[in-house]
Amino acid sequence: MDELISIIVPVYNVEKYIEETIRCVEAQTCGSWELLLVEDCGTDGTLNIIERYMDEHPGGRIRLIRQPSNMGAARARNRGLREARGRYIAYLDADDLWMPEKLERELRFMKEKNAAFVFTGYEFADERGKGTGKIVHVPETLDYRQALSNTTIFTTTVMFDTDKIAREQLEMPEMKSEDTALWFKVLRSGVTAYGLDENLVKYRRAGKSLSSNKLEALRRIWNLYRKAEGLGVAESAWHFCFWAFRAMRRRL
Repeated sequence: MDELISIIVPVYNVEKYIEETIRCVEAQTCGSWELLLVEDCGTDGTLNIIERYMDEHPGGRIRLIRQPSNMGAARARNRGLREARGRYIAYLDADDLWMPEKLERELRFMKEKNAAFVFTGYEFADERGKGTGKIVHVPETLDYRQALSNTTIFTTTVMFDTDKIAREQLEMPEMKSEDTALWFKVLRSGVTAYGLDENLVKYRRAGKSLSSNKLEALRRIWNLYRKAEGLGVAESAWHFCFWAFRAMRRRL
């Protein structure tokens, strides 16, 4: 299992997208993967689609993990993390898409850099998953202080090496913006994140209920600085201004 990549996908009422997302995993040029679909008690036809793909992959390569109740994305990802068999952990949101070479290139990059935490560039996509041409480029590295003002790490682009970071360290905090809170937690421990500046992901913006509410996004980031990171008002305001500027520039 030393080369196995465990792909964790929180699933909740995504029958409109989940088939295309599963297919983008099947199309990966890196063949050493398992797909963990953590179903969070949705009410649409997502389960039927997943079960069909499970039948096409006997042996447990595609695994359905059912939550006992609706518990949210952070707990879904943490459940997937606990049940993952691979050394490497990759996150994929159920409505996002990967380029076929995403895992292969990212894993090679991780080994070249001897890194514990890597992320890639990405492209915004419309409701149909078609790229808009707006590509987000990423820096070569990010440490904790840099990341506070530059939350450019997008969940669907990341990969972790659990030989270098303990799985317990990768548990997502149960709070809003749990993914960014995790990046901060990992980087605060002294890890450096390495950015592969290649467009290997399509970020489907439509339907992102949290991200679509700009006021709520501002409130979540401010609370991260003040409550999760324990920063003072002045320092929080400093990082917040840089975060807001970069977030706006990414979307223009």
